[in-house]
Amino acid sequence: MQKKILIIGGPGTGKSTVLKELIRREYLCMPEISREVTRKAQEEGIDQLFLTDPLLFSKMLLEGRIQQYVDAENSDDTVVFFDRGIPDVHAYMNYISIDYPDIYKESSLKYKYDQVFLMPPWEKIYITDNERYESFEQLLAIHNHLKRAYEEIGYKIVEVPFGNIEERTEFILNNII
Repeated sequence: MQKKILIIGGPGTGKSTVLKELIRREYLCMPEISREVTRKAQEEGIDQLFLTDPLLFSKMLLEGRIQQYVDAENSDDTVVFFDRGIPDVHAYMNYISIDYPDIYKESSLKYKYDQVFLMPPWEKIYITDNERYESFEQLLAIHNHLKRAYEEIGYKIVEVPFGNIEERTEFILNNII
């Protein structure tokens, strides 16, 4: 039976770096898609789609993350890692205090992951860039919304301790149940 392992956390907490290490170790990993959505919008002249049209941005993320889930199920891999998950979408909409259709939470309940690892805010490694514009204080708020959203739909979250890439990756691999 396939295990779908989710790695969540606010921006700049090391998720993508750990996923790159898991890929190097030949695990199937579903990448974060929000940067791709943001870049496509920027190519069309919209600087920050999430801020300009959060419902459209969130709809695109939801569709992409559901497709990743389906793609994972269609693979022969016994363990699949995801860089963010479906519940992240409504967690971010809660963060910006916007009303959204029930389909977001319904999708979070329909497409369930087997385990959730949370990368906590770590100021030492946090940097901003063209797609990551949030301040560290905003990152802390996002972290709280993510944790709450996942706990509210029944996930038990495992927090990944600080450490180098190898230590954090080993922690995740050693704690898969």
